[in-house]
Amino acid sequence: MTTISKETVEKVANLARLEVSDQEAEKFAEQLGNIIHMVEKLDELDTANVEPTSHAIEVSNVLREDVSIPGLPREEVLRNAPDKQDGMFKVPTIMED
Repeated sequence: MTTISKETVEKVANLARLEVSDQEAEKFAEQLGNIIHMVEKLDELDTANVEPTSHAIEVSNVLREDVSIPGLPREEVLRNAPDKQDGMFKVPTIMED
């Protein structure tokens, strides 16, 4: 059985810039070890005749017809704009030259 050490958890937490206490690192190491143990148990199953699937049941998405509709008139859209120029919204510059 593969195990995850407390030191490995602390190293990964450090790389992810996460702060974990010693108790948390021990708990996470145990939990991750349990997860790996469960996956190793699944590896023991014979899946040679099992077809790969992305879902256990057939799934289909219901989409509406993609129909183009006219938008709002430009004047109406810009009516409440705090600042506009040449028929467009004018926004403050955020980058210097």
